[in-house]
Amino acid sequence: MTAMFYIAAVIAVLSTLMVVTRHNLVHALLYLVISLFAVAVVFYTLGAPFVAALEVIVYAGAIMMLFLFAVMLLNVSAEAPVRVRRAWLGPVILVAVLLAEVIYGITRQSQALAGVEVGPQAVSRALYGPYVLGVELASMLLLAALIGARHIAARARDEQEAAESMERRRAKAAGRAQLVEPDLGAPQGRAAEEGDA
Repeated sequence: MTAMFYIAAVIAVLSTLMVVTRHNLVHALLYLVISLFAVAVVFYTLGAPFVAALEVIVYAGAIMMLFLFAVMLLNVSAEAPVRVRRAWLGPVILVAVLLAEVIYGITRQSQALAGVEVGPQAVSRALYGPYVLGVELASMLLLAALIGARHIAARARDEQEAAESMERRRAKAAGRAQLVEPDLGAPQGRAAEEGDA
């Protein structure tokens, strides 16, 4: 279990460094998922399988979906990102090592590093006991971030629609001006015709 702990910790650190150094947001989010999975393996090796499951379900699942929705809402795009050949190779290797660790840990059923397993009751007592204020503050922070991302996306979309509407009006006005351009010779001809009559 000690070797599993250190391997998972190294993978967590490497994938977190890759999150910070990637220019492509989708690649950075992929490495963040790997980092969260590695932290879940660290929790498992420390004797907290319930916390490891929560890490995978809540963070790697729900929070990552929130990040993806924020990226899609904000419409963050770069000018033609450089395509790196075999960019998938690094994440696949890291996930394969983590998966091998999890399979080894489940089949071996060895003693946890901490010596005591932490079950759901201990986690719930800690979360809704002395740490209830921290849990509530974290939930309010996530809610504020979600609402802020939605407002930023709506403002950007409104500004873009206003600019497109203004451009259409200008094009329409320019088209009308070309169609209704006065013919300076026509009124004089009419006046001459009326004078002859």
